[in-house]
Amino acid sequence: MPADSDNRGRWVSMKARIHSFESFGTVDGPGIRFVIFFQGCCLKCKYCHNRDMWETGTGQEYTVQQLVDEVSKYKQFFKFSGGGVTASGGEPLLQAPFIAQFFKRCRDEGITTALDTSGALPLSAEVKDVLAHTDIVLLDIKHIDSAGHLRLTGVPNEHTLAMARYLSDNNIKMRVRYVVVPGYSDADADIDRLATFLLKMKNLDRVDVLPYHELGKNKWEVMGIPYELDGVHPPTAESLDAIVAAFETRGITAGYSH
Repeated sequence: MPADSDNRGRWVSMKARIHSFESFGTVDGPGIRFVIFFQGCCLKCKYCHNRDMWETGTGQEYTVQQLVDEVSKYKQFFKFSGGGVTASGGEPLLQAPFIAQFFKRCRDEGITTALDTSGALPLSAEVKDVLAHTDIVLLDIKHIDSAGHLRLTGVPNEHTLAMARYLSDNNIKMRVRYVVVPGYSDADADIDRLATFLLKMKNLDRVDVLPYHELGKNKWEVMGIPYELDGVHPPTAESLDAIVAAFETRGITAGYSH
């Protein structure tokens, strides 16, 4: 019987809005992962490649059990690769009560859980409930400087840094994701400040340095929305190597995909 059996009626009836799935994800946490992209986002990132996920109230509705049934089909792949399920988006914590119940059920089934989040929401009781049932958090720190974060995403970074500290204080494994956007988030001083901040995090697994790309530009154009980073090109391999080296010389494991 599930550990949350007293709340069975609640999670059976609870629904979330889902944009899409990826059944064999390999970049959203350890091993092979079933990635669920939850609809809705609280950021307005200039480089977002999932612009169609911003709006709430759209997407297909799923119950907790429906999602558990879908994910469970891949348990053998998870077992073989050390993978599991990843809640991504959009911003999955906009649907925190659902995520908490879903993660509880996944753990009942022996499926590990990962949360891909910007950390941009306050640390409410509902958010903390999700984190209590999360094996690893993929925390997207868009910029260490709050003004720089505001420029890139439309919101400051205080909630994101507060989540990093909370994860460290509560010994929840954290993998930081950092998108390098030339002219926005590639300054040496900002990388150094981020490394200094992360050195205080006792739960840090690694830093994934992610190069900005233009793959989402077409979505903005199709939706009739101006793409503000038009003319900004991906960073060079040399600049990415230098950023990775800046982390590693401070004793922080880091890497990026070429």
